[in-house]
Amino acid sequence: MTRFLVVLTDVRPVEGKVRDERTAPERRRQVVGANTREAADRIAGAFMALGMVRAGRQRVKVIAVGRGRHAGLDK
Repeated sequence: MTRFLVVLTDVRPVEGKVRDERTAPERRRQVVGANTREAADRIAGAFMALGMVRAGRQRVKVIAVGRGRHAGLDK
């Protein structure tokens, strides 16, 4: 089963030409788990209504985690 994380992060200023989330991830403000993509999209929609997101100071990310049909890992 694929689970989803909805992550609200601060947008960091551009310090260089490369933004690498693995070496320097953005600061997380909120992380919420969801069991379905539809639930994750509803949560993300609620986060996108926040003033800081609308002003471009924070961003919302939906990340698929775990195994599932959509990842092509079922055997």
